[in-house]
Amino acid sequence: MSYGMPAFKLRGKTIAGFAAFKNHLSYLPHSGSVIPQLAKETERYTSTKGSLHFPIDKPLPETFVKKLLAVRMAEAFGKG
Repeated sequence: MSYGMPAFKLRGKTIAGFAAFKNHLSYLPHSGSVIPQLAKETERYTSTKGSLHFPIDKPLPETFVKKLLAVRMAEAFGKG
């Protein structure tokens, strides 16, 4: 749990979190730079610097989730 929401940690660092709200779901990369780095891919979603919002009935595509995670892990652990 991080900030009262489910989160995934890897090697002691929070890598991703999710939250459910009445009208949307949120993906939280726990970094303010992941979503801006993927501005083109995230433009179809509502977002803030630290969260990506998507409709309850339309989950994020698996390939996009993998890309979000790859960017966050590269940031957290280096590109090597």
